[in-house]
Amino acid sequence: MLYLFSGDDTKSKIANYEKFLRSIPKSTEIFSFSKNNFDRIQLESLYSGSSLFSSLAVIIFENIFDHEETRDFLLNKLKFMGESSNSFIFLESKLNKSIVDAFKKLKGETNIFELPKEKKEKYDNWLVANAFMNKDKLNTWIHFRRAMDLGVGMEEIVGVIFWKLKDSLLRENFNKFSEQQLKDLITKLSYLLPEARKEGKDAESVFEQFLLEAL
Repeated sequence: MLYLFSGDDTKSKIANYEKFLRSIPKSTEIFSFSKNNFDRIQLESLYSGSSLFSSLAVIIFENIFDHEETRDFLLNKLKFMGESSNSFIFLESKLNKSIVDAFKKLKGETNIFELPKEKKEKYDNWLVANAFMNKDKLNTWIHFRRAMDLGVGMEEIVGVIFWKLKDSLLRENFNKFSEQQLKDLITKLSYLLPEARKEGKDAESVFEQFLLEAL
């Protein structure tokens, strides 16, 4: 079965997504994939109904359609996931109509959350990332809270901070963070939100704590 939670009304989307996760029996085996740990072979074993699993499993994807190569692969396998006895849950930002239609065509449960146009306001996510990379704790927190108030997805902010950390590591720019600190932050950031939601924690609070403790 396929489940899609998508759209730019982040607060409503996350609230409904987390409510859905709480309805999953605690004994269910849960697997989480993002663009950083996506494994094609493991995914194929999950939708094929492999006997490796003694019970039904839930497979969660977060913003997996951001990466073009991964997106094309998943769209080609969507039919098999829809026919599987396991459940495949996608948490995404706003998707184009063709992807949403692919879920609908396969009778997946589509949950689309959109902000009314008059409520939308652009926010520069780099404000948070730049303050973070400058080790400016106060402005990092101020910009983060502003982004949350405007409904910016945490995944978007995680993405730009992750990119900035990787860029500093590749450029060997260790003015603000040491090489080991950059590696540790990149690793932690890769699994921060999926792990928080898997454990039933408030993802926003976990991410906010990460930002403040890192500085």
